[in-house]
Amino acid sequence: MTSIEGSVALVTGGSRGIGRALVQSLYERGAQKVYATARDPRTVTHPDAVPLALEVSDPASVAAAAKQAQDVTVLINNAGASVNANFLDSPVEDVRREFETNFYGPLLVTRAFVPIIERNGGGHILNVHSVLSWIGLLNSYSASKAALWSQTNSLRLDLKPRGIEVTGLHVGYVDTDLAAHVDAPKSTPESVAAQALDGIESGAFEVLADDVSRHVKAQLSQDIGAMYPQLSA
Repeated sequence: MTSIEGSVALVTGGSRGIGRALVQSLYERGAQKVYATARDPRTVTHPDAVPLALEVSDPASVAAAAKQAQDVTVLINNAGASVNANFLDSPVEDVRREFETNFYGPLLVTRAFVPIIERNGGGHILNVHSVLSWIGLLNSYSASKAALWSQTNSLRLDLKPRGIEVTGLHVGYVDTDLAAHVDAPKSTPESVAAQALDGIESGAFEVLADDVSRHVKAQLSQDIGAMYPQLSA
């Protein structure tokens, strides 16, 4: 299990939403240093965070960030995109763009930082998924998050012998800019961040941060018609 106190963390997409709440919560729990990444590091507002430029889908940008953050022990892959490209009608490039950010982005960042975390004595990786990892309601977004879920499960097996634990975070609607258009109950970013860090410190394989995620996960063992009632309409 990984203690947040005294750790050095890097949060991708750390300038707003869940990422910003994670940065705040990490410091509240005694993290020694937190790198908060953003495409434009000037958007990082936490007074103690170390702003770091990062475009997760750009290998050169990832390599540059890893070169600057050689003391990381906790990596949180939070940055993501919500393109929601339709598989039948949208340009295939839109689907690729979603996967570049939501699947290949975390993969590039993880591959860059695993040797660093290992060299620093081991630590933890947390990947931010979605309840839509388990239910295909938003086309390319759901598919990219499902692929990230699978990536997380594989990495957990590969990294355990190397002293690095892996947690997947699943959450439904959160009160951030991304879900501003949604008229439904939402979790606060602070609540999600607190549960995510609890998961890191307890060594949890997965964190289900709200009732929606817990409900959908429980349905995965049922017939596909239970997940998609519109199929029987």
